[in-house]
Amino acid sequence: MAQPFPPIEPYAHGLLDVGDGNQIYWETSGNPDGKAALCVHGGPGSGGRRGSRTMFDPEVFRIVLFDQRGCGESQPHASDPSVSLDQNTTDHLIADMERLREHLGIERWLLYGGSWGSTLILAYAERYPERVSEIIIVGVTMTRPEETDWLYHGVGRLLPGPWEAFRDALPEADRSGKLVAAYNQLLNSPDEAVRAKAARDWCAWEDAVIAHEALGHPGAYSDKTDNALMAFVRICAHYFTNDAWLEDGQLLRDAHRLAGIPAALIHGRLDLGSPLKTAWELSKAWPDAELKVIDDSGHTGSPAMQDAILEAIARFGKSGR
Repeated sequence: MAQPFPPIEPYAHGLLDVGDGNQIYWETSGNPDGKAALCVHGGPGSGGRRGSRTMFDPEVFRIVLFDQRGCGESQPHASDPSVSLDQNTTDHLIADMERLREHLGIERWLLYGGSWGSTLILAYAERYPERVSEIIIVGVTMTRPEETDWLYHGVGRLLPGPWEAFRDALPEADRSGKLVAAYNQLLNSPDEAVRAKAARDWCAWEDAVIAHEALGHPGAYSDKTDNALMAFVRICAHYFTNDAWLEDGQLLRDAHRLAGIPAALIHGRLDLGSPLKTAWELSKAWPDAELKVIDDSGHTGSPAMQDAILEAIARFGKSGR
């Protein structure tokens, strides 16, 4: 079984002004002259997990982490209800990634991430394919309306009790409509108690969807500080209410723009929230992408999934800069 590399600290970090009053946190670790790899976190709004550094050989890679707008160490923080999310959209995040690449003087970089991070990776790579050397996606999503509807409505057929609790935490008038939009309203309420309860109820549902993942991290969504949890849920609801500002099917339609970019798509067969269908469809539309299905893994991983990730990173590390 492959093992992650020992923990390391960044050799450089900072806040990058990306406009609209936003500054995004970034850091670099590993080999300053190595192959550039950007870790793109999920959520949206989860913040970059610093442990991602250990997935990369620090002698081979220049490892870049960043926190997307409004979360992690980026400023201002979306946990503050006075912070507007109007300038926090997929296009803004794509522009932030490109500005960070230019700021760091990187010509091309490997993109690594999963869940919401995979949607952002695909959107960026289809916009700037010449800037991407390889892609590794873990838990493929494209944030299509059908995927969001499945996660917050459809999968409730398998988890009727937790789903009814998620639905019934809303005002009665909102329970028969779009639940994500109704939660988005609560998360922007002037009442702090209303916002806090909505965030907890949202994460209780997310945790119910991954509760069976004994080899992964059940309970991962609620396991956050109050501010991190609020930013995460507020940003999630904002993005999913707006279908991530992507046309329905846009990323699959434009997958031809990824031609020539080698990729590893790694997906858990037991992923209830993001079913395998999305990864399967993407792999068929992108001949350069190899799909590896991990039978014992859900959305939050397993030792076998970790092995697959480490293998893919090591393989692409040998392909040069």
